[in-house]
Amino acid sequence: MSEIRLDRIHNQYVLIAPERLYRPNLSHTDKKKNTSSMCPFCEGNEDLTPPEVFAIRDNEANLPSWKTRVVPNLYKAVQIELEDVSKRDGMFESIPGVGAHEILIDSPCHDCDIVQLDADALENWLRSMIIRMEDLRKDKRLIHLSIFKNFGQNAGSTQDHPHTQILALPVMPKSELVFLDRNMTYYSRHGRGIIEDMIHNEMLAKKRIVSKIGDFIAFCPYASAYPFEVMIVPIVNISGLGRCTRKEITDLSALIRIVFEKLSGQLGRFDYNLSFQMAPLNKNFENERYMESLDRNYRFSLRITPRIYNLGGFEISTGMAINSVVPEDCARLLRGD
Repeated sequence: MSEIRLDRIHNQYVLIAPERLYRPNLSHTDKKKNTSSMCPFCEGNEDLTPPEVFAIRDNEANLPSWKTRVVPNLYKAVQIELEDVSKRDGMFESIPGVGAHEILIDSPCHDCDIVQLDADALENWLRSMIIRMEDLRKDKRLIHLSIFKNFGQNAGSTQDHPHTQILALPVMPKSELVFLDRNMTYYSRHGRGIIEDMIHNEMLAKKRIVSKIGDFIAFCPYASAYPFEVMIVPIVNISGLGRCTRKEITDLSALIRIVFEKLSGQLGRFDYNLSFQMAPLNKNFENERYMESLDRNYRFSLRITPRIYNLGGFEISTGMAINSVVPEDCARLLRGD
């Protein structure tokens, strides 16, 4: 059974999830790559996954002919069935690993990464996230939603078939609470959120901008932690994907595809992590003081982190990053200047 423990030294939650030990591991160089005939995420192999919780399809559930498919993670880190009751043993504190851990299968195509998906497929991918997010929001125990994608061995992927993970937790990561607090303080002084002012300055500087479509902008962050790191952010206050209009989803999917085309043009087929940072899923005692102002001062963001180099001892021991490529140069190369 999974458990969420509090690390009092670093004031961070740690998710202890023994079930994850048995997930497929592609780090062994002698292991054969999954073919579509063996892949549990491929069309026709629906019986190799748990029953789907959502799909974009025109026929019955758990059959072929789908566009996206969401299933519970077979090697889940948290479980929705557990009771949310904290435990204390002296100074040690934990709660059961309550939550949801789902796999969004991006498309039926086994070898299609984002750059190979067409506009409709990318919109379906984003729409599937939104629908699952709104369904998970109904469980008021779930406070934080993590949506991320690991592509390639260097990024921690254990399945070849492109997929996205959706993980909902009953606690707020401390880093998220720190950002919410800093953002609230900044807003109380300036009447604007941190990301709002950051985007304003990036648009004035222009030199780190990669591309812009509609109300979304892609740029290489001023203090990028990784070479060719790209953030995509709305230029208006939108706190989460679920707040986007249909047109905004169309624009966002188009910009995501353009960014991946530009990254692939410079890096070829590359490993990466992709993650969304969004407003809390629900209100609880940890985040309630920030919730009322989120529509005025919070913008969700999408971060694409190419994993060209592995982390070393300095990064692990200090929590600081070493980036060997200047962000302005990355943006210039991606723009094609």
